[in-house]
Amino acid sequence: MSARPLLATERAALILQLVPYLIGKGEVTVAEAADEFDVTPAEMQRMVEKLTVIGLPGDGGFWQMANDLFDIDWDLLDERGVISITNTVGLERTPRLTAREAAALLAGLQLAASLPGVGDNGVVQGLLAKLAAGASSAPADVIVAPGGVDDVRVAVAEALRDGVAVAFTYRAPDSDATTRTVDPVKVHIAGGQWYLQGWCHLRQAMRTFHLERVSDVRLTDIPITHGGEHVPDLFEPSPADTVVEVRFRAAVAPLLGEYLDEATVTDDAGWQRAQLRVADERSVKRIAARLGGDLQVIGPDTAREAARSWASAGLDGYR
Repeated sequence: MSARPLLATERAALILQLVPYLIGKGEVTVAEAADEFDVTPAEMQRMVEKLTVIGLPGDGGFWQMANDLFDIDWDLLDERGVISITNTVGLERTPRLTAREAAALLAGLQLAASLPGVGDNGVVQGLLAKLAAGASSAPADVIVAPGGVDDVRVAVAEALRDGVAVAFTYRAPDSDATTRTVDPVKVHIAGGQWYLQGWCHLRQAMRTFHLERVSDVRLTDIPITHGGEHVPDLFEPSPADTVVEVRFRAAVAPLLGEYLDEATVTDDAGWQRAQLRVADERSVKRIAARLGGDLQVIGPDTAREAARSWASAGLDGYR
């Protein structure tokens, strides 16, 4: 029990905790409350008495009505040393969301519920029900339309629950399709795109898979044995990444987004240069095509040729 006098800041912090404590207790002795907050009974009584001059300001900024302030049962306090709050200044009022606010939160929760391991424990479903009931008016029906990766997400959720690996066909950009067996670890959503991280039995390492490139997913009877391996950040550079040098106008730098997060950018006669780390150097051709003449692929030669060939094939389609 504290013997020293309380500082004003300490007393204010205690009073903020004291109000919900007293409301939850209903009735509690001064001695019990003092022991709970580690103060003397006299200090506790003084704090409780000060509650009666704390409350909500009236229309003019001043307390005008008795119900604008906290109040206690004075007889109970004086005669029996028991604290009982008789007016809580509206703390028990339930905040109400507008229908639009509720609909926005419902949409976000429905999206979160689709993540493996998130929506299958009942917590999200309970929140959805409470949000719908707590709106000031009925929120619009919100349906998060399932994408093409839904079958994959469902299979991954089942694999994580059953502790088995998944097998699927994976087609990386400009590469032949391969069959992968993966110990699933995490599913992410970033920039509206879904990714699976897991231990790839083919590559014998942690890998990140874009779920839109996954097909023919199925559960195996192979137990997950690498679920505890270190999982790198979603866009963390890999030792297997290729470095591609590009030159671009400064105005289009925001369009390169995460490609520039790990890149060193230098000025080049009104343009800018950067070395981008990519999993496949041929993937840069899509960036070059999307930005037109505002981005040039400098090297390596294989990346330049991939961009040139792809652009040429696209032009041939218009002839």
